[in-house]
Amino acid sequence: MSETNEVTTFTPEILISQDGVQATTLPQTAEDKAKQLPDPVRFQILTVLPEIDEEYESGIVKSSQSIHYEEVLSPVLFVVKLGPDAFKDASRFPSGPSCKVGDFVIVRPNSGTRLKIHGKEFRLITDDLVEAVVQDPRGISRAA
Repeated sequence: MSETNEVTTFTPEILISQDGVQATTLPQTAEDKAKQLPDPVRFQILTVLPEIDEEYESGIVKSSQSIHYEEVLSPVLFVVKLGPDAFKDASRFPSGPSCKVGDFVIVRPNSGTRLKIHGKEFRLITDDLVEAVVQDPRGISRAA
């Protein structure tokens, strides 16, 4: 601090690399943010949760807790990326891959490694967690 009592402010747009030398600017555009998605390794699948409706069909607004539970316990995921070894084991997947990028899949609720990237929840799941593929996930929810 200087004699004038300056306060150092944190600017979230700047990240310092682990070596403490190079500075990196956080992405600002949707295209740059999309480049930050992790690449799944081995037999992992990167998925994202579909948008959760903020209102019930009747028009009543859901509480933030209800929305959170729907997100965490959602059985429906959207496939974003496949790891290089996903579905490659012919003894485990004799019929071939269970899904492809762009599919909506059904998994057990709360499956996988949960992570948030720019406010959106993603999950890394293993290839053997995919239980079904659905064309239209609207109307599918976890049974109570």
